[in-house]
Amino acid sequence: MIVWSVANQKGGVGKTTTTVTLAGLLSQQGHRVLLVDTDPHGSLTTYLGFDSDALSSSLFDLFQLKSFEREKVRPLILETQVEGIDIIPAHMSLATLDRVMGNRSGMGLILKRSLQALSQDYDYVLIDCPPILGVMMVNALAASDRILIPVQTEFLAMKGLERMVRTLSIMQKSRKSPFKVTVVPTMYDKRTKASLQTLTQLKRDYPNQVWTSAVPIDTKFRDASLKNLPASHFASGSRGVFAYKQLLIYLGRLAIDEQR
Repeated sequence: MIVWSVANQKGGVGKTTTTVTLAGLLSQQGHRVLLVDTDPHGSLTTYLGFDSDALSSSLFDLFQLKSFEREKVRPLILETQVEGIDIIPAHMSLATLDRVMGNRSGMGLILKRSLQALSQDYDYVLIDCPPILGVMMVNALAASDRILIPVQTEFLAMKGLERMVRTLSIMQKSRKSPFKVTVVPTMYDKRTKASLQTLTQLKRDYPNQVWTSAVPIDTKFRDASLKNLPASHFASGSRGVFAYKQLLIYLGRLAIDEQR
């Protein structure tokens, strides 16, 4: 089972779009995919057509468990309308975890332990992270094989990337192996000087982490969200979906190179 976290300490950079589009493409390839929504705002949960306030359980309940056997974690998982994709939904109560349970021993590894119990059930786990550093992001990063950092190709988004890189550097001190990081330029508009300059700067400042291409602005992403579907299932021929297909190929090559 491969676990990717989609994280950035800035909102509005395409985290949820990246998460759900990659999940859609992976499911179309026949993979079993679990999504985990760790953001109290529940954008991913809402995207897939769930009302978090109406759900009987959510990710919050996972953090109430005393142990993390498969039979205890499975009831928290919901099937989505997309074949091959399940989700552990978010709830606004996640925002209280830092205050209520932040000092609990092993708090930062709860998600990792829970996913290990599901290792035979899924091929991929994609975790949509909140834009703030706290218990939820720490759990997501600790559970991950790779961190995908979407970065909107505009100047202010670069600052969010800098904060994210500092966060990873701090967390790295408690890990035996280094984080595998891939920066994903998003919302790229080749007609604008800002996008061109930002993409150039990303490649210059993060030559070993940044994906060599970019996800373009594409209104099909917004249209797909209105239908509660991944763009891969709503508009498979769109330029945005094509870009994410290329990203998956790139990540696959990275994985092969890293195993050598």
